[in-house]
Amino acid sequence: MLAVSATTALAQSALPSCYEYAKLPAANLASNTELFVVIDQTTPLDASLQQSVANNMKPFLEAGNTFSVMQFSAFTQGHYTDVLTNATLDHALEADARKDIGKNQLAKFDQCMAIQSPNAAKLAGAALRKAFSGTSSDVAKSDVLGSLKDISNKIKQSSAKQKVVLLASDMLENSSISSFYAKQAVRQIDPQKELKLVADNQLFADFGGAKVYVIGAGLLTADASKPKGVYRDPKTMAALQQFWRTYFEKSNAKLVEFGQPALLNPLR
Repeated sequence: MLAVSATTALAQSALPSCYEYAKLPAANLASNTELFVVIDQTTPLDASLQQSVANNMKPFLEAGNTFSVMQFSAFTQGHYTDVLTNATLDHALEADARKDIGKNQLAKFDQCMAIQSPNAAKLAGAALRKAFSGTSSDVAKSDVLGSLKDISNKIKQSSAKQKVVLLASDMLENSSISSFYAKQAVRQIDPQKELKLVADNQLFADFGGAKVYVIGAGLLTADASKPKGVYRDPKTMAALQQFWRTYFEKSNAKLVEFGQPALLNPLR
């Protein structure tokens, strides 16, 4: 009865509360960590990078945490930011509190908690599959800056003790504001000039002190058709990273790792 299918859970965008199921008073505790997985649908990831996103989510699917899976694309072509799922895993009962609860209620609570993490994994997996299946390199524009400002509003509102963002994107803006492309390659940008454009267009955000990890930076669709990939000039990628590092600093966030395209370290 407690098991939640991926389809049903995704529609409800939440996990059943074990406290409600066992008819116990709500814990009313802030989440330890809230993980926001953000998928840029203009950046197709190969199977390895998709698996990396999933693998990095797994450690966060534990009691006391919250997670969201979100996707974004280009505003100009009918695509918009969408929250595919978000769910909170209940805090475990303190040892002292367990002594004051009847056996039947305690058994129901423990039964629920035992399957909450597996159900969270089903939720996350269904959302990631939906997001990845909708990615396409055919979208002509990529409103990364506008989308991130939109997404930051949700992240800022989180009451979690720690906020972590896993951003799967090539991080290549291509909008009416600016374009980071040049002849199907990454353009070497001037970080300071681009940051001025961001300021002039009021596109700095507020991520509420979140830690940010990027996977897929500088990734081009041509990569998939070339066994050795596409050469990215180190200076070009360094400029891209510097732009985003400063952007996040000015947007109340810390860029912990800039995967080009893969992450070298797990999320923390």
